[in-house]
Amino acid sequence: GLDLRYNSITDGGAEHLAELLQVGSKFKNDVKINHFLEGNSSLLSLRLSGNKIGRGGGMEVAGMLQENSTLQELQLADCDLDTVSVMALISALRRNEALRSVDISRPLLFSHQEEWAVHCSAMLTVNSSLVELHLGKMGMTDTGMERLTEGLRRNRGLRYLDLRCNRVTRDGARHLASMLKQNRVLEIVDLSSNRIEDDGAAHLSEAISWPGCSLKELSVCRNSIAAEGLLSLAQAVKANTSLTHIYIWGNYLEEPVCQVTPSLISSGRLRQEQTDVTPYEVDGHVFLAEVFQSLRKHVYSTDCDGTDVPAKTDATL
Repeated sequence: GLDLRYNSITDGGAEHLAELLQVGSKFKNDVKINHFLEGNSSLLSLRLSGNKIGRGGGMEVAGMLQENSTLQELQLADCDLDTVSVMALISALRRNEALRSVDISRPLLFSHQEEWAVHCSAMLTVNSSLVELHLGKMGMTDTGMERLTEGLRRNRGLRYLDLRCNRVTRDGARHLASMLKQNRVLEIVDLSSNRIEDDGAAHLSEAISWPGCSLKELSVCRNSIAAEGLLSLAQAVKANTSLTHIYIWGNYLEEPVCQVTPSLISSGRLRQEQTDVTPYEVDGHVFLAEVFQSLRKHVYSTDCDGTDVPAKTDATL
């Protein structure tokens, strides 16, 4: 793989990169990497997150995806992608059958129409090879979530969906929960740093308890969920033994929640290393402390042979 994250790549650095890769054509400010990637058959992972390649670089990558049939992992988070380049990348995924993991988090989107969500939904309807999709910090609202879940209902390949740090509330959680009742493939959902509150947690709890729900890992950290919502999630964990990881720190951990969590852990239903809270007692009252463990950041990565390998689940990733 080629890992160039957070390197402030400019035209000078890109020129040296071109020489390293033995490419005849010179790179410009928009990092024209498509020329060497279109015919490259050995590169499996490209990580450009944190480099401000902008619209031009994003369009170049989208063009490359039209031709490249071997790249399996693409990270373009925090690259100053705009609406046009994001939609071009998503459109390219409709025909690309090689990519397994894509991260386009934190673009610069100024439109309130969430056109990208419509394009992403259409892509997910036809793409069955993508396993992992990161859509953090996209500014997604409940409307965007509704559009996205339309495609997820028909998707049969995605296992990991990252929706952290968006603007999803209880209505968006309702759309997500409705989809989870029908989707039998999605295993990991990161909803941390949204605002689903008690009602949203109740919707998710219903989906988790639904017969056949495939969800195994869920993060709802920092979602303004109080006792009612967290208790409903605890009941769902009891009902669905396939859900093995749940992360709740940053919500309102009131006394009823503090009392029920130790029983989940002591009974073995929830392993201590698969959640981010641990109980402790002071003067006869039970409280919850944070444990520095979090939802794993990836479900797919490439080793030297390009095979699917599990990622670690600790918070260091």
